[in-house]
Amino acid sequence: MAREIVLDTETTGFDPKTGDRLIEVGCIEIEDLLPTGRTYHTLVHPERLIPPDAIRVHGITDEKVRGAPKFREVVHELMAFIGDAPVIAHNAAFDRAFIDHECGLCSHPLLEEARWIDTLKLAQSRFPGMANSLDALCKRFKISLVERTLHGALIDARLLAEVYLELKGGKERRLDLSSARTTAANVAAAAIGGYGPRPRPLAPRSTEAEQAAHRAFLQANLKDRSLWAGYGLEIETA
Repeated sequence: MAREIVLDTETTGFDPKTGDRLIEVGCIEIEDLLPTGRTYHTLVHPERLIPPDAIRVHGITDEKVRGAPKFREVVHELMAFIGDAPVIAHNAAFDRAFIDHECGLCSHPLLEEARWIDTLKLAQSRFPGMANSLDALCKRFKISLVERTLHGALIDARLLAEVYLELKGGKERRLDLSSARTTAANVAAAAIGGYGPRPRPLAPRSTEAEQAAHRAFLQANLKDRSLWAGYGLEIETA
Protein backbone atom coordinates (compact mmCIF):
# COMPACT_ATOMS: atom_id res chain seq x y z
CA MET A 1 0.00 0.00 0.00
CA ALA A 2 1.16 3.55 -0.79
CA ARG A 3 1.48 5.41 2.52
CA GLU A 4 1.54 9.22 2.53
CA ILE A 5 1.40 11.91 5.22
CA VAL A 6 -0.67 15.08 4.81
CA LEU A 7 0.89 17.84 6.92
CA ASP A 8 -0.05 21.36 7.95
CA THR A 9 1.56 23.86 10.31
CA GLU A 10 0.66 27.07 12.11
CA THR A 11 3.37 29.62 12.89
CA THR A 12 4.04 33.01 14.47
CA GLY A 13 4.54 34.58 11.04
CA PHE A 14 5.73 34.06 7.50
CA ASP A 15 9.52 33.66 7.63
CA PRO A 16 11.66 31.62 10.02
CA LYS A 17 14.72 33.57 8.87
CA THR A 18 13.32 36.68 10.59
CA GLY A 19 12.64 34.89 13.87
CA ASP A 20 9.23 33.36 13.25
CA ARG A 21 8.65 29.94 14.80
CA LEU A 22 6.42 26.91 14.54
CA ILE A 23 3.53 26.71 17.02
CA GLU A 24 1.38 23.79 15.77
CA VAL A 25 1.76 20.67 13.62
CA GLY A 26 -1.03 18.40 12.34
CA CYS A 27 -0.61 15.23 10.28
CA ILE A 28 -3.05 12.82 8.64
CA GLU A 29 -1.98 9.35 7.48
CA ILE A 30 -3.41 8.10 4.20
CA GLU A 31 -2.91 4.81 2.39
CA ASP A 32 -3.87 4.36 -1.25
CA LEU A 33 -5.47 7.83 -1.14
CA LEU A 34 -7.77 6.97 1.77
CA PRO A 35 -7.38 8.28 5.37
CA THR A 36 -6.52 5.50 7.82
CA GLY A 37 -7.77 7.37 10.90
CA ARG A 38 -4.25 7.75 12.32
CA THR A 39 -3.23 11.33 13.08
CA TYR A 40 -0.49 13.27 14.81
CA HIS A 41 -1.10 16.66 16.40
CA THR A 42 0.71 18.90 18.84
CA LEU A 43 1.00 22.51 19.86
CA VAL A 44 4.60 23.71 20.05
CA HIS A 45 6.02 26.33 22.39
CA PRO A 46 7.64 28.90 20.05
CA GLU A 47 10.01 30.33 22.68
CA ARG A 48 8.79 33.81 21.74
CA LEU A 49 5.57 35.85 21.83
CA ILE A 50 2.90 35.31 19.17
CA PRO A 51 2.02 38.51 17.24
CA PRO A 52 -1.63 39.69 17.24
CA ASP A 53 -1.84 39.37 13.43
CA ALA A 54 -0.97 35.68 13.66
CA ILE A 55 -3.45 35.12 16.49
CA ARG A 56 -6.22 36.55 14.32
CA VAL A 57 -5.49 33.85 11.72
CA HIS A 58 -5.30 30.73 13.90
CA GLY A 59 -6.50 31.81 17.35
CA ILE A 60 -3.48 30.31 19.12
CA THR A 61 -2.43 32.63 21.95
CA ASP A 62 0.61 32.75 24.20
CA GLU A 63 -1.56 31.29 26.96
CA LYS A 64 -2.50 28.26 24.82
CA VAL A 65 1.14 27.32 24.18
CA ARG A 66 2.45 28.19 27.65
CA GLY A 67 2.61 24.53 28.67
CA ALA A 68 3.22 23.10 25.21
CA PRO A 69 6.43 21.15 24.46
CA LYS A 70 9.26 22.75 22.55
CA PHE A 71 9.93 21.39 19.07
CA ARG A 72 13.08 19.56 20.17
CA GLU A 73 10.91 17.64 22.63
CA VAL A 74 8.48 16.36 19.97
CA VAL A 75 10.64 16.09 16.86
CA HIS A 76 11.33 12.38 17.34
CA GLU A 77 7.59 11.60 17.73
CA LEU A 78 6.78 13.68 14.64
CA MET A 79 9.44 12.06 12.49
CA ALA A 80 8.49 8.58 13.72
CA PHE A 81 4.90 9.24 12.62
CA ILE A 82 6.04 10.50 9.20
CA GLY A 83 8.45 7.61 8.77
CA ASP A 84 9.71 7.25 5.20
CA ALA A 85 6.43 8.39 3.61
CA PRO A 86 6.09 11.31 1.17
CA VAL A 87 4.84 14.50 2.84
CA ILE A 88 1.93 16.37 1.25
CA ALA A 89 1.43 20.06 2.04
CA HIS A 90 -0.29 23.06 0.45
CA ASN A 91 2.35 25.60 -0.57
CA ALA A 92 4.82 23.04 0.69
CA ALA A 93 7.79 25.43 0.58
CA PHE A 94 6.27 27.34 3.51
CA ASP A 95 5.78 24.31 5.77
CA ARG A 96 9.11 22.80 4.72
CA ALA A 97 10.95 26.02 5.57
CA PHE A 98 9.61 25.97 9.13
CA ILE A 99 10.11 22.22 9.66
CA ASP A 100 13.65 22.48 8.30
CA HIS A 101 14.38 25.53 10.47
CA GLU A 102 13.14 23.83 13.64
CA CYS A 103 15.06 20.64 12.80
CA GLY A 104 18.18 22.73 12.24
CA LEU A 105 17.83 24.43 15.62
CA CYS A 106 17.84 21.05 17.40
CA SER A 107 20.34 19.38 15.05
CA HIS A 108 17.86 16.84 13.71
CA PRO A 109 18.26 15.52 10.13
CA LEU A 110 16.01 17.27 7.63
CA LEU A 111 13.31 15.67 5.51
CA GLU A 112 14.60 15.35 1.96
CA GLU A 113 13.16 17.99 -0.37
CA ALA A 114 12.22 15.30 -2.91
CA ARG A 115 9.78 13.78 -0.42
CA TRP A 116 7.57 16.88 -0.33
CA ILE A 117 4.49 16.98 -2.60
CA ASP A 118 2.99 20.44 -3.13
CA THR A 119 -0.77 20.39 -3.65
CA LEU A 120 -0.67 24.05 -4.65
CA LYS A 121 1.46 23.13 -7.68
CA LEU A 122 -0.83 20.20 -8.46
CA ALA A 123 -3.84 22.53 -8.34
CA GLN A 124 -2.14 25.21 -10.45
CA SER A 125 -1.37 22.60 -13.07
CA ARG A 126 -4.97 21.40 -13.11
CA PHE A 127 -6.64 24.82 -12.75
CA PRO A 128 -4.25 27.35 -14.33
CA GLY A 129 -5.14 30.98 -13.75
CA MET A 130 -7.73 30.17 -11.07
CA ALA A 131 -7.70 30.75 -7.31
CA ASN A 132 -6.04 27.69 -5.76
CA SER A 133 -5.90 28.44 -2.05
CA LEU A 134 -7.02 25.64 0.26
CA ASP A 135 -10.34 27.46 0.83
CA ALA A 136 -10.89 27.94 -2.90
CA LEU A 137 -10.20 24.28 -3.64
CA CYS A 138 -12.53 23.15 -0.87
CA LYS A 139 -15.32 25.24 -2.39
CA ARG A 140 -14.51 23.97 -5.89
CA PHE A 141 -14.66 20.36 -4.76
CA LYS A 142 -17.68 20.99 -2.48
CA ILE A 143 -15.76 20.06 0.68
CA SER A 144 -17.53 21.49 3.73
CA LEU A 145 -15.78 24.26 5.69
CA VAL A 146 -18.53 24.53 8.28
CA GLU A 147 -16.40 23.22 11.15
CA ARG A 148 -13.50 25.53 10.41
CA THR A 149 -13.82 29.06 11.79
CA LEU A 150 -10.07 29.64 12.22
CA HIS A 151 -7.03 28.00 10.68
CA GLY A 152 -5.75 25.00 12.62
CA ALA A 153 -3.04 22.52 11.68
CA LEU A 154 -5.07 19.34 12.17
CA ILE A 155 -8.35 20.54 10.67
CA ASP A 156 -6.48 22.05 7.70
CA ALA A 157 -4.62 18.77 7.24
CA ARG A 158 -7.98 16.95 7.16
CA LEU A 159 -9.32 19.36 4.55
CA LEU A 160 -6.12 19.07 2.54
CA ALA A 161 -6.35 15.27 2.60
CA GLU A 162 -9.79 15.54 0.95
CA VAL A 163 -8.49 18.07 -1.59
CA TYR A 164 -5.52 15.84 -2.40
CA LEU A 165 -7.86 12.91 -2.96
CA GLU A 166 -9.87 14.99 -5.44
CA LEU A 167 -6.75 16.26 -7.20
CA LYS A 168 -5.65 12.64 -7.67
CA GLY A 169 -8.99 11.65 -9.19
CA GLY A 170 -10.80 10.84 -5.98
CA LYS A 171 -14.35 10.26 -7.22
CA GLU A 172 -13.24 7.69 -9.77
CA ARG A 173 -11.02 6.00 -7.20
CA ARG A 174 -13.87 5.83 -4.68
CA LEU A 175 -15.99 4.07 -7.29
CA ASP A 176 -13.19 1.63 -8.05
CA LEU A 177 -12.70 0.81 -4.38
CA SER A 178 -16.43 0.49 -3.81
CA SER A 179 -16.70 -1.92 -6.74
CA ALA A 180 -13.76 -3.95 -5.45
CA ARG A 181 -15.28 -4.16 -1.98
CA THR A 182 -18.64 -5.21 -3.45
CA THR A 183 -16.99 -7.94 -5.52
CA ALA A 184 -15.08 -9.18 -2.50
CA ALA A 185 -18.27 -9.19 -0.43
CA ASN A 186 -20.09 -11.18 -3.10
CA VAL A 187 -17.31 -13.75 -3.28
CA ALA A 188 -17.32 -14.08 0.51
CA ALA A 189 -21.11 -14.45 0.59
CA ALA A 190 -20.98 -17.12 -2.10
CA ALA A 191 -18.36 -19.02 -0.15
CA ILE A 192 -20.51 -18.91 2.98
CA GLY A 193 -23.51 -20.16 0.99
CA GLY A 194 -21.54 -23.13 -0.28
CA TYR A 195 -21.12 -21.86 -3.83
CA GLY A 196 -17.81 -21.95 -5.62
CA PRO A 197 -16.33 -21.44 -9.08
CA ARG A 198 -18.19 -23.36 -11.80
CA PRO A 199 -16.20 -26.16 -13.44
CA ARG A 200 -15.15 -25.65 -17.07
CA PRO A 201 -16.55 -27.29 -19.12
CA LEU A 202 -19.83 -27.92 -17.31
CA ALA A 203 -20.93 -31.52 -16.95
CA PRO A 204 -23.77 -32.54 -19.35
CA ARG A 205 -27.24 -32.47 -17.80
CA SER A 206 -29.05 -34.40 -20.60
CA THR A 207 -29.60 -38.15 -20.59
CA GLU A 208 -28.08 -40.55 -23.12
CA ALA A 209 -31.49 -40.97 -24.77
CA GLU A 210 -31.92 -37.19 -25.10
CA GLN A 211 -28.43 -36.82 -26.59
CA ALA A 212 -29.14 -39.60 -29.14
CA ALA A 213 -32.43 -37.94 -30.14
CA HIS A 214 -30.66 -34.61 -30.54
CA ARG A 215 -27.97 -36.10 -32.79
CA ALA A 216 -30.64 -37.74 -34.92
CA PHE A 217 -32.49 -34.45 -35.28
CA LEU A 218 -29.30 -32.60 -36.33
CA GLN A 219 -28.38 -35.34 -38.81
CA ALA A 220 -31.78 -35.08 -40.45
CA ASN A 221 -32.14 -31.30 -40.50
CA LEU A 222 -28.72 -29.56 -40.31
CA LYS A 223 -27.07 -28.66 -43.59
CA ASP A 224 -23.74 -27.25 -42.28
CA ARG A 225 -22.42 -29.93 -39.93
CA SER A 226 -18.95 -28.31 -39.72
CA LEU A 227 -20.37 -25.58 -37.46
CA TRP A 228 -21.17 -28.06 -34.68
CA ALA A 229 -17.88 -29.87 -35.08
CA GLY A 230 -16.20 -26.74 -33.74
CA TYR A 231 -18.05 -27.30 -30.45
CA GLY A 232 -16.89 -30.92 -30.15
CA LEU A 233 -20.05 -32.53 -31.56
CA GLU A 234 -19.40 -34.93 -34.42
CA ILE A 235 -22.47 -35.67 -36.57
CA GLU A 236 -22.40 -38.81 -38.63
CA THR A 237 -23.28 -38.47 -42.28
CA ALA A 238 -26.25 -40.55 -43.27
